[in-house]
Amino acid sequence: MTEEKIRKKVREGYAKVAQQQQSCCGPSSTCCDSVNTADALAQKVGYSEQDIASAPEGANLGLGCGNPVALASLQQGETVLDLGSGPGFDCFLAAQRVGITGHVIGVDMTPEMIAKARENAQKGSYTTVEFRLGEIEHLPVADSSVDAIISNCVINLSLDKPQVFREAFRVLRDGGRLMISDTVLLKPLPEFIQKSVAAYVGCVSGAMRKQDYIDAIKKTGFKDVQILKETPFSLDCRVSDPTAQAIVNDFNLSGEKLKELEGSIASIQLTGIKRS
Repeated sequence: MTEEKIRKKVREGYAKVAQQQQSCCGPSSTCCDSVNTADALAQKVGYSEQDIASAPEGANLGLGCGNPVALASLQQGETVLDLGSGPGFDCFLAAQRVGITGHVIGVDMTPEMIAKARENAQKGSYTTVEFRLGEIEHLPVADSSVDAIISNCVINLSLDKPQVFREAFRVLRDGGRLMISDTVLLKPLPEFIQKSVAAYVGCVSGAMRKQDYIDAIKKTGFKDVQILKETPFSLDCRVSDPTAQAIVNDFNLSGEKLKELEGSIASIQLTGIKRS
């Protein structure tokens, strides 16, 4: 399958998420409880009840694998950029941190997500938040114009991750911070999973090896790159998750076969700084 077809499948997958409010991503611990709601998912990956309650209804779809806003140490008056902003959940939390003198920009390639995010912003009267349609490999943002970049379980979906990091470096001001929650590989996935489009859309087969991910960020020029938290991400525990279901159905996998994937994937929370 060509890159353009994969990108189209990802866009279509997240358009359905926006319309049906169905989750695609999340660490294994979020999918093992009987109550699998977006709020429960968000709490398990690091959001507080107050975070969830403060955002407009419909902004949290349970899509994340961490809480990048919690890492950001955002200050009043700062400009924040969210890569792959979805329905705007992290943008609205960031807006509360930077206040009325700050500015938050969300970029997403899915028109349905942008429409939903703009609707949510209007519902919550978030006048300092804007959403722009665009690809994270080609950000519709000016050079050296933002103080902090956040991203939540999105960069793994990119077909050119080094280009994403180059774009992030370009738009950050000197001293700007990068705060990422994402999925990475701890060991190679079986070939049949690597070729699964369902696994790609579900934040699995598009993930990079952890060290390659870190090296790509450092090669871009970011300093003080470090992983603050790492959480196992298990497929065999995700029996109620649409991604796991799609993989099982596509390949007729047994529980024993799924257990072979144990320990292959992790969600990480990572930071880095742009310094001249």
